[in-house]
Amino acid sequence: MQQSHSDGLNAVSSSNDYHVLPATEKQIFFDQQIAKRANIDLPANALVDRQRISRWIEVHMSAVPKSRFSNYPSSKQVGFAERIARIKRRDIPRECFQDRGMMSKWIDSNV
Repeated sequence: MQQSHSDGLNAVSSSNDYHVLPATEKQIFFDQQIAKRANIDLPANALVDRQRISRWIEVHMSAVPKSRFSNYPSSKQVGFAERIARIKRRDIPRECFQDRGMMSKWIDSNV
């Protein structure tokens, strides 16, 4: 018995999901944090792969209430900037500690 060429393609294409990467632990954790903060139910299909979970995060990030400190630079960002400042013997402007965007620009201009 010989299988037709088109039947073989259909069988392969229906199970050809090797390119779909599972969601990472960090994505799932971040996804759950967003859902909890915004009181949104987390759909099960959002956790299937990296692309879906990324789209869900992008759509629902704006639903998370902003805190006073949400625009502050991360501790890693501050640590990296301080390391650069020590090496280059420069001070980091005070306003950079209040805004992650400014800190990022300072880092980029001093690397």
